[in-house]
Amino acid sequence: MKVKELVLNQYSGRVYKNRKDHIIEVEEGIDPVQPITANTRALPGIMTNRGCCYAGCKGVVLGPVKDVLTITHGPIGCGFYSWGTRRNKANVESGENFIQYCFSTDMQESDIVFGGEKKLRQAIDEAMSMFSPKGIFICSTCPVGLIGDDIHAVAAEAEEKYGITCVAFSCEGYKGVSQSGGHHIANNGLMRRVIGTGDKEINSKFKVNLLGEYNIGGDGWETERILKRIGYDVVSIFTGDGSFEDISNAHKADLNLVMCHRSINYIAEMMHTKYGTDWLKVNFIGIESTVQTLRDIAKFFDDPELYARTEEVIADELASIEEERAYYRTKLSGKTAALYVGGSRAHHYQSLLADFGVSTVLAGYEFAHRDDYEGRQVLDGLKEDADSKNIESITVEADPEKYRVFLTKERYEKLKNEIPLESYNGMIRDMKTGSYVVDDLNHFETEEFVRLLEPDIFFSGVKDKYVVQKAGVLSKQLHSYDYSGPYSGFNGSIIFARDLVMGLYTPAWNYVTPPWKNQSTLQAALAAGGEM
Repeated sequence: MKVKELVLNQYSGRVYKNRKDHIIEVEEGIDPVQPITANTRALPGIMTNRGCCYAGCKGVVLGPVKDVLTITHGPIGCGFYSWGTRRNKANVESGENFIQYCFSTDMQESDIVFGGEKKLRQAIDEAMSMFSPKGIFICSTCPVGLIGDDIHAVAAEAEEKYGITCVAFSCEGYKGVSQSGGHHIANNGLMRRVIGTGDKEINSKFKVNLLGEYNIGGDGWETERILKRIGYDVVSIFTGDGSFEDISNAHKADLNLVMCHRSINYIAEMMHTKYGTDWLKVNFIGIESTVQTLRDIAKFFDDPELYARTEEVIADELASIEEERAYYRTKLSGKTAALYVGGSRAHHYQSLLADFGVSTVLAGYEFAHRDDYEGRQVLDGLKEDADSKNIESITVEADPEKYRVFLTKERYEKLKNEIPLESYNGMIRDMKTGSYVVDDLNHFETEEFVRLLEPDIFFSGVKDKYVVQKAGVLSKQLHSYDYSGPYSGFNGSIIFARDLVMGLYTPAWNYVTPPWKNQSTLQAALAAGGEM
């Protein structure tokens, strides 16, 4: 019996029916690729690893913006997520950095009963008196949407009172089916109120934005270093180490480089429509994938000097890591890995693992849509459901003053066939025959697939990291890198390989025997009082 059926057959009929289409075994030569069910509600009682809409808006997209003060309007329990849960590093040369703070209105029972708008106004007043930020973001949590606080009206009052940009995001946790809904809401707010408002003069020749890069462990800095070596001007990063001013001037870039497709594709599409900015799907995770990405970007700009400089930098970077790359490949070649990560990381990291001879036996996303798995080709056939309609959607039109086209129509059509321009083919196409793709992998399935597939390494987040380690399998976080990194680019690949070798060759959890393996942990007594 196949591994998929061994896992599914342990479910009741109702759960089996729900989960069977979320799990596929990759087959050879199927085109279009095998369909998978995604972006649907997890069944009640299933221990999913997903986050909520608020987590996607505040925790992923808005949180890394360093010089905007973001207030969580809700109970302090929700506010905890706004502080210290992700390693979004920021470099402050001038101005403020609010990432290290946790700002919350700390709603109590009385605020739920009588309304929390007064408390939100007070929080804004305190923030302005203490910090004088350039801008304020307000993120609402579940109770706010249920009681009807008008955070948008409060934001408008603050703008008039203080003369700053104050943007409210109705990202109540219950909206949508996962944190993906929060990404969409954050993208809409940034597009509507921030992007395009800047007037900075940028006269450099090759201007790019880096979208879907959150600078976990310094990834954004390493990527930016490589791009600057070649001669690119990175106008803004969305949103790792991002600033309000940089994001407001993002419309002046010639090309958007999209890393995390799911969290930022809405902005990429809207900027293409409103400002004419083309977008390119890239991957700076992995040695060969970074090389390919740099060549794709150079092909977009089609400049002889840029081509030459790109190859010069690639050769220099590869030479600097050649010895360590060969060493770590001897230590990692033949190992197997399973990945369950958000965004596009479960796809990106397969390239990096392959660079060192590690094959992927299972991969899945927490909050993906079908196009993240099967490619954007399926978008036209997707039907909008009730959960999708619950997420705010905005329509943009070409800006009569700021819209500009970098490529001619003929050049655009030619490049579409050569590089991933306004395109993403999804994860499944790059996975080997016989490997497994699992959407919304839950705790039970995690333990079963680890037991049956026996991967040497499991990549995921903090929610299931320790369960896997107690099963004797090395588990690495790809949400915070276990306080290591960066993992992007050429140097990052070596740091990644080093961390894996340290973990694999120090298998501490294999020496731990859980107490329930060799002694009873149950105690009971007879009704009459006698001890069993």
